[in-house]
Amino acid sequence: MEHPFLNPEFEIRWSQLKPECIEPDITKALEEAQGRIDELAGSGLDDRTFDNTLLAGESATNTLDRAWGLVGHLDSVCNSDALRKAYNAMLPKVTEFYARIPLNEKLWEVLKAYATTDEAAGLTGPRKRFLDETLADFRDQGADLPPESKKRLEALEAELAQITQKFGENVLDATNAWELYVDDESKLAGLPETARATALADAKSKGKGTDEAPVWRFTLHYPSMAPVLQHLDDEEIRRKVWKASSLVGHKDSHDNTDLIWKILKLRQEKAEILGKDDFADMVLERRMAKDGLTADSFVTDLHDRIIEAFETDGQNLREYKANRNGGDPSMLKPWEVGYWAEKQRKELYDFDEEELRPYFPVGRVIDGLYDLAQRVFGLRIEERTAVFHEVGKTGDIDPGAVEVWHPEVKYYDMFDANDGRKMGSFFTDWHPREPKRGGAWMNFLCTGAPGADGKLTPHLGLICGNMTPATEGKPALLTHREVETIFHEFGHLIHHLCGEVEIRSLNGVDVAWDFVELPSQIMENWCWDRASLDLFALHHETGDPIPEELFQKMLKARNYMSATDNMRQLSFGKMDLELHRRFAKGEPRDLDEVVGGIQETYVMKTDPPAPHNARKFTHLFSSSVGYAAAYYSYKWSEVLDADAFTRFKAEGVMSPQVGMDFRRKILSRGNSEDPAKLFRDFMGRDPKLEALLERAGLV
Repeated sequence: MEHPFLNPEFEIRWSQLKPECIEPDITKALEEAQGRIDELAGSGLDDRTFDNTLLAGESATNTLDRAWGLVGHLDSVCNSDALRKAYNAMLPKVTEFYARIPLNEKLWEVLKAYATTDEAAGLTGPRKRFLDETLADFRDQGADLPPESKKRLEALEAELAQITQKFGENVLDATNAWELYVDDESKLAGLPETARATALADAKSKGKGTDEAPVWRFTLHYPSMAPVLQHLDDEEIRRKVWKASSLVGHKDSHDNTDLIWKILKLRQEKAEILGKDDFADMVLERRMAKDGLTADSFVTDLHDRIIEAFETDGQNLREYKANRNGGDPSMLKPWEVGYWAEKQRKELYDFDEEELRPYFPVGRVIDGLYDLAQRVFGLRIEERTAVFHEVGKTGDIDPGAVEVWHPEVKYYDMFDANDGRKMGSFFTDWHPREPKRGGAWMNFLCTGAPGADGKLTPHLGLICGNMTPATEGKPALLTHREVETIFHEFGHLIHHLCGEVEIRSLNGVDVAWDFVELPSQIMENWCWDRASLDLFALHHETGDPIPEELFQKMLKARNYMSATDNMRQLSFGKMDLELHRRFAKGEPRDLDEVVGGIQETYVMKTDPPAPHNARKFTHLFSSSVGYAAAYYSYKWSEVLDADAFTRFKAEGVMSPQVGMDFRRKILSRGNSEDPAKLFRDFMGRDPKLEALLERAGLV
């Protein structure tokens, strides 16, 4: 295929997407998109219609949107030197192209001309929303600026794209650069069997150790690192792992300190060019919070409500360690906090989260999740045969099979269980590997739109994670938190695949970021309910559900140190807002001193103080906007999800009536209405903060 990244077929031939194709394909897509933009901009101010103006503008970049989305996705899951080089070569060109669209004077005049027509004045529903959002997008991105400001804004966007990409690369490279081999099994005391088996298999994959002389490998990927910090008795190994993790983004060529200050400075300059006091006000103007002050007040209010419980958590943990080890309840070392917290939880509730692992084999978790989706939301999901071919080694694919980018990736079709209509398809990629970035995420590769027959074409999405992998003789057995993560990302996925808005740009997950987490976070609630757990929490050997006694222990331990967990999220939101509202305006300072002051009452005191995570916080600094000035959104949306789930609890957690109402009024509506109205449509009122505090046991 001459231009594989430009292939419009729904089912993607991943093996043809070679790094050397990126530059010619994206160059061609840029030229095509620019030609369409120029044609629209030069088409005059007369006879403007919705179709030849707004829809023409939306469709102008379709090919580029899809092609560049594929490149970005491969950069996330199959990173390599060749791909990284090609991506970085095209990144400034693509960024500059998108930045120029709202700065195109002739195009802006065409849009404004349409806005004055009788047809525009008569628009209703999603079409009116699309017009309003398009005009707001252009104004917010500088359409009314003078020429010299527009030129500077273009340069800013290109520079931001390059610097934030480098930030993310530094985090990935620093994470992959560290490893620890242990050849003395006695040093693994306390480490759960699943974590041991994973470390043993990991070492073998690197050619280390034998059956007679085993070796265990540990890395900074979460499934490897977390059990060490939580369970391992050997304090020196815990210290080494903690220290290595805390230094990601701190050292040598991977040091992100200067990049953070550059990013903050560029974002502040961008905000000022656009007439805003700071980046937070710029970003949040059209989100639910509306401005930085409201977001900061929200974070501060929650902080003040739980500060007493948070301080009690810390004091209780210090006293617990002192009682166990003797001595005064002095401050803990940062590599001790997770370890002693786990011991305290076990003692208080007679509950060990590792007891749950056998009930969460990844295959059954996924099957049960899909069963729940059908029962509650009327979504039928069917797996398709997935085929992997190495890049450049394209082979035949049987009819009905679909190609994937890695052997572990699976592919599914999703249908409306009520009428059989295909709503979309999606990929899943659940386990870590070195060329893949950390964390968990959902993304989309295609957003459906009305076809020639007027019916909506299918959506195409994906969900990825870095969950505990399988070991020899056992399937991948997940922690409960990993199960919650899968449910969370699936919530994002069905938000996109259930989209039924007639305007592509308003469909799916393209909504206000302090609303987008509602569909994802509400899904986590089903991970705590007996009826839903019995669909998927089945022992991998016996098929038995979680014993009632263990289930009750799990519920009682749910809110252990919940103030600390909540404060951790608030600390990230506070750091984010303060950096973008206050410290972006001045000269660079000592980053550790700045963040330490911001988070003074938001983090548990340790000796030595635990370093902050700003230098590896990809949510804030690995893309031009991302969650920057908006990390509070997780807690904001958690208020919405806790409150919305009260309706499920009142009318039936597995109620298909409530589920379909949620699908119709939230999942299918995308950005076709103001998110506050969508919430009111579902709940019949505005959200209440108390539901979150009650669920967390903080009332």
